[in-house]
Amino acid sequence: MASIRELHQQLIQKERCAVEIAQEALDTIQKLEPKLHSFITVTAERALEQAKQVDARIAAGEEIGLLAGIPVAIKDNLCTQGIRTTCASHILENFIPPYESTVTTKLAEAGTVMVGKTNLDEFAMGGSTETSAIQQTANPWDLKRVPGGSSGGSAAAVAGGECVVSLGSDTGGSIRQPASFCGIVGMKPTYGLVSRYGLVAFASSLDQIGPFARTVEDAAILLGEIAGHDPKDSTSLNVEIPDYTRYLVPDLKGKKVGVIQETFGEGLDPEVEKAVRGAIAQLKDLGAEIQEISCPRFRYGIAAYYIIAPSEASANLARYDGVKYGMRIEDAENLIDMYTRTRARGFGPEVKRRIMIGTYALSAGYYDAYYLKAQKVRTLIKQDFEKAFEKVDVLVCPTAPTTAFKAGDKSADPLSMYLVDLMTIPVNLAGLPGMSLPCGFDSSGMPVGLQIIGNVLREDQVFQVGYAYEQATDWHRRSPKLKSPKLKSPKPKSPKLK
Repeated sequence: MASIRELHQQLIQKERCAVEIAQEALDTIQKLEPKLHSFITVTAERALEQAKQVDARIAAGEEIGLLAGIPVAIKDNLCTQGIRTTCASHILENFIPPYESTVTTKLAEAGTVMVGKTNLDEFAMGGSTETSAIQQTANPWDLKRVPGGSSGGSAAAVAGGECVVSLGSDTGGSIRQPASFCGIVGMKPTYGLVSRYGLVAFASSLDQIGPFARTVEDAAILLGEIAGHDPKDSTSLNVEIPDYTRYLVPDLKGKKVGVIQETFGEGLDPEVEKAVRGAIAQLKDLGAEIQEISCPRFRYGIAAYYIIAPSEASANLARYDGVKYGMRIEDAENLIDMYTRTRARGFGPEVKRRIMIGTYALSAGYYDAYYLKAQKVRTLIKQDFEKAFEKVDVLVCPTAPTTAFKAGDKSADPLSMYLVDLMTIPVNLAGLPGMSLPCGFDSSGMPVGLQIIGNVLREDQVFQVGYAYEQATDWHRRSPKLKSPKLKSPKPKSPKLK
């Protein structure tokens, strides 16, 4: 599928209409969903109606923005009024929100065409989209492999050409890691840059919404639309949002790029290292000054994260009790029985695991030993980044230690699954912007991701470095062929049409 700017030109020059573009996306979804399973709900009627409105505006001579008529997919943990929002969990399987999230409101006002809600790990807890209670999403490059997680459906939809761009959420790498696995661009903004109003909370001090796209420019355009202050979100930053596309220049002269030493070594796939080292050499050729940078507490990020995030999840998921909304067991003997059986049946194993870890860490006698100590480590990690940014403009490292693994390979070993987010988690703990973009392929033909990390509110520099690298390479121009053998996994439920 063409880029945002290419489709915009086709629309304003009346070479194509928005309905035609929307129908093309819906046809692709219908064709690929039996293989990919990216979508939980396909919103065909709504998409065509939104496209008709864009065509009517063009016919009336109105000017339209860059995103008008662009097919977009939304991760199914963002509330959409009148359209079910499941979080890929049985407990919310039939929940239809009475209100709209801020980001989807902004996209609707911009004239985007929402083609559907995408699959994810249940309540965004997972790194492969295998914990979804609805279905298992496949990687477009190899249907036997995972697309990453938790925003696997959003990443697979963009990589497979089912939409132009999509939205995901990133708590510990849930945008960047699937972007790496699927060979596309994924951006986690500075914490607070994008409103979380209407995002179903996992870990409130870490969650952030961001874009998936085939190119850095498309990601910059989409982020510029959804970013900005929102009084409905108490953590929203009241800052001016620049036009990120102004910083997309193919020149890195004078830019200082730091390579995080701690991300190379034991546990890193040699083929991933080779691709990332090659990307760093390319940045140097583009004029950047390369420095080795040490972030000594970087490696402790994963331990701190798996105390802080489950603790916040334990508090946030207490609201799913069968009383107010979502699943409710009807034949309970009493209130406690209803609570217990509703949550036991409604939550999957990974969500239960994290609730129990978090509840334990917050319990009397353990709060200081675990939660408080993890928060202190978080501060130390943030200080390491602050020192690093005194020397360099951006930091680079691999996005993930490996390329996409086969479905089922890590299901029985939660710890090995958690380690997949080793490189991305510290960025969330520090609240920094980070982007993954493709920088090569391994010998199995699976994409490798380069992670670019910026200082607080320096998305402009992340985009600049990413764009310059992208323009000097052709990784982003490669597309999966979707010719891999069919999955042997159980047949998933069909997406519901709305």
